[in-house]
Amino acid sequence: MSDLLLRALKCKNQERPPIWLMRQAGRYLPEYRALRQRHSLWEMFHVPELAAEVTLLPIKLLEFDAAILFSDILVILEALGAKLDFPEGKGPQVSPLLKEPKDIYSLPSLPVSETLDYVKKTIVNVKKELKIPLIGFCGGPFTVASYFIESSGRTDLPKTKEWLYKDPASFHHLLEIITSASIDYLKMQIEAGVQAIQIFDSWINVLSEPHLWEFSFKYLERIFKAVQAQKVPVTVFCRGASLVAEQLCCLNPNAISFDWQKPLSALRSQVPLHIAIQGNLDPHLLKAPRAIIRKEAQKLLSSMAADQGFIFNLGHGVLPDTPIEHVRELIDAVKSA
Repeated sequence: MSDLLLRALKCKNQERPPIWLMRQAGRYLPEYRALRQRHSLWEMFHVPELAAEVTLLPIKLLEFDAAILFSDILVILEALGAKLDFPEGKGPQVSPLLKEPKDIYSLPSLPVSETLDYVKKTIVNVKKELKIPLIGFCGGPFTVASYFIESSGRTDLPKTKEWLYKDPASFHHLLEIITSASIDYLKMQIEAGVQAIQIFDSWINVLSEPHLWEFSFKYLERIFKAVQAQKVPVTVFCRGASLVAEQLCCLNPNAISFDWQKPLSALRSQVPLHIAIQGNLDPHLLKAPRAIIRKEAQKLLSSMAADQGFIFNLGHGVLPDTPIEHVRELIDAVKSA
């Protein structure tokens, strides 16, 4: 299935791996910072013209091989009656938060195609100008559920874990609701024109191994199958993916995006060749001197030179205070390989 993913990317130079970076649009771009001075983050997500402009910014400035839709994994909660806020200097805020099981059973089910129509309009606007593939995305149900229970806060998710231990039935009901809405959301993105999907289940690293399948992987598998039924490839990203590579392979994604905790060439030995792998440069490296950036990029490229299913990426998103010249250095190192 990795050939399907690589065809979707349509990399211009098949002698090198395609390159895109998570958080391609962000605070490391001066043009993005200028927009943020005039518009709130909520506005930038919800106004299609603005979201399209931000999606296209890194493509125009840095010439990646694929564009990533500018949005947030939590917008799906608007289809469940929640309101979002993105206060300056803080993480996303969801209201009202779920306090107890009865709150789940009273959630409204709003039509995704209407509630998130602004995302569809963003995609349509982007596709008018874009000459390369567009990647859509959503959050993994477990991660989205955790924000619905405790919004932004501690990364060990104490309230979420307490809930799933005390009342797993209601927690599963919440995951079912989010999964169904997410599938509808991704189908809408695909109909609007995205050519690949990435799923971010960022917080599964807090789960014990027995709970990985019960509260995350079985819901991810449903989403993968629904997307793949649309003939669209799907990539999965999780914190700690390098520690659960073989388990992720059992879900049969088209690609797995890895963190930098293990060498990507070693991880390939755990991942069948029909699954593409992407990563896994440490994003902190982009703050190092440019010569070191180029050296480490070439080292990663050399280690994966014979791999036909390799996509160059970071092991996480571009950090906000990364010098743009250093991002350019990395892109040039890959493109000149």
